[in-house]
Amino acid sequence: MNRTTRAQLKQISDKLSEILQNDSSEQIMVFTDDKVLKELCGQINLLLLDRQKMKADFIRQELSSKKMLANISHDIKTPLTVILGYLEIMRLKNPGNENPAISHSQGYDMDEMLQKVEAKANQVMELIDQFFTLAKLEAGDRKIEMEKINISELCRENVLGFYDLLVQRDFEVEISIPEQAVLVAGDRDAIGRIINNLLSNAIRYGSDGKYLGFFLREEQGDIYIDVADHGKGIEKQFAASVFERLYTMEDSRSRSIQGNGLGLTIARNLANQMGGDVTLESQPGVQTVFTVRLRRWFL
Repeated sequence: MNRTTRAQLKQISDKLSEILQNDSSEQIMVFTDDKVLKELCGQINLLLLDRQKMKADFIRQELSSKKMLANISHDIKTPLTVILGYLEIMRLKNPGNENPAISHSQGYDMDEMLQKVEAKANQVMELIDQFFTLAKLEAGDRKIEMEKINISELCRENVLGFYDLLVQRDFEVEISIPEQAVLVAGDRDAIGRIINNLLSNAIRYGSDGKYLGFFLREEQGDIYIDVADHGKGIEKQFAASVFERLYTMEDSRSRSIQGNGLGLTIARNLANQMGGDVTLESQPGVQTVFTVRLRRWFL
């Protein structure tokens, strides 16, 4: 090894040490005609770029986790505050197990308060369930069992589960599910949860449009489920963020009916683990469509 090569290697080593010590985003540059040294610098720079990307991803995940914990603390605290408030009213208005009719005569309906307490308690349980489901998915603790599933049948079952709610809210419903069996590869519970989350999302956020569309179709060898609503929709600047953990669309959808922001994250995560995806297309005030892509079952 000649003196020039040794000097250039020393230059590379010193610069690399400086970059690592200062945690900078610089890259190594050495002016040389030696092809081996050029290739070495190129490979080192690729590693430095990967390091910077990993660092940026870590920072984003850390910020996302902090935001998630802050939001989930707020989302749990709010219904618990309501529960505690109603319990205090019941205790003060009915001390020593006195006749509940006294509380009713004073303008407090015990049954109504208990129903509100139960509803808020169920809200907390749902939030905790979704939080731990997502935690298990992201930690790889949720095992996905891939099997042959008749998605036509599963879609009918899930839509039927929302029938009473849709009638109660006077929705126009448009459904297209093939009568014959359509087979996909996936986890039955996971697909059921995805469909449920998207239907709940459409009913909650699309209530202004009083419309729900549900379509099962095949295209280019994959199976697609479209869940559509005619509500306020999602502005373009929010569309890329709706699948983030605990992201809620304050500007595009009503705050009073806003969910906790975990359902769509769970839906996409489950679909990804089955080799599929969940995507969004929205034209505000016209139509919003969430589409699930699943893998067809091949014999």
